[in-house]
Amino acid sequence: MSDCLFCKIIKGEIPSEKIYEDEDVYAFHDINKVAPHHFLVIPKKHISTLNEADDPTLVGKLSLAASKIAKDMGFAENGYRVTMNCNDDGAQTVYHIHLHCLGGRQMTWPPG
Repeated sequence: MSDCLFCKIIKGEIPSEKIYEDEDVYAFHDINKVAPHHFLVIPKKHISTLNEADDPTLVGKLSLAASKIAKDMGFAENGYRVTMNCNDDGAQTVYHIHLHCLGGRQMTWPPG
């Protein structure tokens, strides 16, 4: 999708602080972090919302990448939160599926 923010980040048209990349997945630090560690994990294939996702392997790769990065960054053992927002009521603001991975502090429940 030509006007998608995350597609432009993947293509290098918009700068990001990349922390992981493989053939299917790209991860980068969130510019509006809400925890000491806050990064996004996105598929390189454009998928607007979780409702349109039809590749369980690709969706699983997002979770495994988040886990690997959390381990590599040294906060996996203490714990972290992984979330995916879907559509307006789910607070999705960029319509390209993405996981938020948050760590480095105690998370609260329910999230605010």
